[in-house]
Amino acid sequence: MIRRRLRVTVDQNVRDDGKLPDDGTDVDMHDAAGAHDDAGAHDDAASDAGVADGRVRLIEHKPLPWWFYVIAFLVVDTVAVGLLQWSAWTVEPLRGFGGFISKMWTSGEFQFLLNMLLLGMVYLALLMVINRFWTATPVFLSIVGFCAVAERFKVGARYETIKPSDLSFLKSDAGNMTEFIPTGSGRIFMNAAIFFLAMIVICYSLRHRDGRRRFVDFDDRRLSITTRVVLVMLPSLFVGLFAAGLGTTGSWSNSFAQSFGDSPKLWDSVQDAQANGTLMGFARFVNPKVMDEPADYSQATMKRIAKKYAAEAETINKDRESNMQDSTVIMVLSESFSDPTRVPGLSLNKDPMPNIRRIKTTTTSGRMLSAGYGGGTANMEFMSMTGLSMANFDASLSSPYQQLIPKLKWTPTYNQLWNGGKDSQAFHPYESSMYSRRENYKKFGFAHFWTLNEPDVIAHQDRIDSSPYVRDSDAYQSLLEKIDTDKSQFLSVLTMQNHMNYDNWYNDNEFKATSTTDSPLGLDETTQIQTYAKGVEYTDQATKSFLDQLDNISKPITVIFYGDHLPGIYASASSDSNNSVALHETDYFIWSNKASQSHGTKLPAGTSSITSPNYFMAQAAEHMNAKVSPYLAFLTELHDKVPAMEPPVVNKIQSWSRIPDGQALYLDKNGNRVDISKADAATQELLEDYKLIQYDITAGEGYLRDTAFMSLPRENRSVSQLEAESEMPEGTKNAAGVPDPTIAPTEFSDHDSDDRKNAKATPSSSSSSSASAESSTKSAAATPSPARKEH
Repeated sequence: MIRRRLRVTVDQNVRDDGKLPDDGTDVDMHDAAGAHDDAGAHDDAASDAGVADGRVRLIEHKPLPWWFYVIAFLVVDTVAVGLLQWSAWTVEPLRGFGGFISKMWTSGEFQFLLNMLLLGMVYLALLMVINRFWTATPVFLSIVGFCAVAERFKVGARYETIKPSDLSFLKSDAGNMTEFIPTGSGRIFMNAAIFFLAMIVICYSLRHRDGRRRFVDFDDRRLSITTRVVLVMLPSLFVGLFAAGLGTTGSWSNSFAQSFGDSPKLWDSVQDAQANGTLMGFARFVNPKVMDEPADYSQATMKRIAKKYAAEAETINKDRESNMQDSTVIMVLSESFSDPTRVPGLSLNKDPMPNIRRIKTTTTSGRMLSAGYGGGTANMEFMSMTGLSMANFDASLSSPYQQLIPKLKWTPTYNQLWNGGKDSQAFHPYESSMYSRRENYKKFGFAHFWTLNEPDVIAHQDRIDSSPYVRDSDAYQSLLEKIDTDKSQFLSVLTMQNHMNYDNWYNDNEFKATSTTDSPLGLDETTQIQTYAKGVEYTDQATKSFLDQLDNISKPITVIFYGDHLPGIYASASSDSNNSVALHETDYFIWSNKASQSHGTKLPAGTSSITSPNYFMAQAAEHMNAKVSPYLAFLTELHDKVPAMEPPVVNKIQSWSRIPDGQALYLDKNGNRVDISKADAATQELLEDYKLIQYDITAGEGYLRDTAFMSLPRENRSVSQLEAESEMPEGTKNAAGVPDPTIAPTEFSDHDSDDRKNAKATPSSSSSSSASAESSTKSAAATPSPARKEH
């Protein structure tokens, strides 16, 4: 039986008490007891009203039809999706939302319906809990509206969407939430208030006219309760299981999302939200699968590994004379840099990289096996900064910077070897939000991350001709001005000059590309290759100038230079799967300036001709003849057995939905593929140890954190002594003597005002850039400017 609402209208002021107004009064009577279901009940109500002449009109509000509720539900669900999409579109949100809907017809992508389904499940569960349609609706829209406003603030302030890891902020620092509200937000608050009030008025009006008191209300109370419980549990279970499995390749929810057209864009969380839906952009980070737990993983196993490689470090360090922290180490990730003359079937009319080719003949160098083709920069960056390998991760983990790092409590990175990261800085002449670098570099402990965005704005930002990207010479110059000769530093630069697309940017480009096969290059392919080749030439010249200026500094400096991947422009070569390895090999070198003892060192080809980015720091230590930690000792030993390793590779631009199908790729010292399953027992043991180490850091309990596994020998104490100290009971350790390199500042440290001004200085002109770089570097070598010193 459905409860109904009655309205009794009295037309005359003939009440016995004489207090009834002359113009009549409406009285709402809620039938809570379920009476008044027939005419007799209506007569009783009229009699109880105390009307003298019996002139009473009785108005009964019938429940709204079910089709009205269905339409209202879908409208509210659509509005909720629109609110969340509005949060990700800071420019023309209505047009963006319209495109989000219309692509169902224009491109057959149904992410709009997927987001509607998920939000609809949440709405239905909330409706069953409250059991009042016109009460649950404003509550639901208020919750969604609050989330949308919060998302809008973060997108506006940092060009990043909210992730599950951000919710920990509510526990740790909720009192400072107002600091994240950007200036000029009054209009957003005003619009939100207007929306909220309009929503309340509409819902109240409909509630007043709807005769249905409870949404689910049967004669049998137990049936009502059971129905509501089922309709709360089923949607909640669906949403929970969907979010839990979305980050796992091959799971039902991952496949279900893909059937709607879901295509992750993990390099840019805002673009991902715009394309796939804000809710999907959040859900995919709830529970990404990292890697399977090794069978023998335990605290005892990890302590055994720590001791095992502490002994290996002792052996290696007997023949090493220098300490890595006594030098400044610069890591250069050169965007898309590789030798185009190695591409099968391609010929150029001139060499685009004669200087780097000559440098490689005089110092440690070789080819680097890349995990990507035409993309995947952040993954190579991750491997070079941590020593971990993408080959060990589950196929679901395609972007550690987005899926993994935000969730980790322990993030050991190489920059932390330099005063816990306080003496490390990074430079990237692009948006700080890409791959969530700003938040990740803060977590890594970098003192500064200089980009195109506030607060740490990179100093030099000139472009070449019509290129949209900052030139390499300016990226180098920005770094040179931060070198402090009074201390050792770790400096990292991620260039942008050779980023895709290659749209004939350069004036007077003399490069000509031709095919050496029977099939000529396509017109677009030719234009892109020639533009890219010119960019490589500019990088070659800028890198030589950069190293020349480092040679003028009287401070030991070692540079690790590498290209992250080939550009995705070789359509002809990539059509042949036999070219997979060739299209995944870039160039690298490790070079030390004249002030370094390792100047002119060139390691044998057997240990350097082929590598992968996870080995770079171990190779740099060998090049510098520097003592190693147990972790670097392990990587040194593994590199000797397995020179290069990457996940399966394909000849197309990387998809971010998963790592490609197939077997991981392993190369021998000659760059040939090897079947790792046939490797000797020692190699198999090293690979198993690698998985244990990587699992402990990224998905396990972090047992190695309580050991000296990441520690370099310091203050005349060997690694074994540090390892013994790490096993002492709490309170007996000499904490002052063992700096913890894992402690990172929670925010980029403040810089003095002079340095800020220097960071925002007007970029130098192209004609004076080189001279400025040389003069500033010589000045740094002689008497460092106070503006360069970090506090």
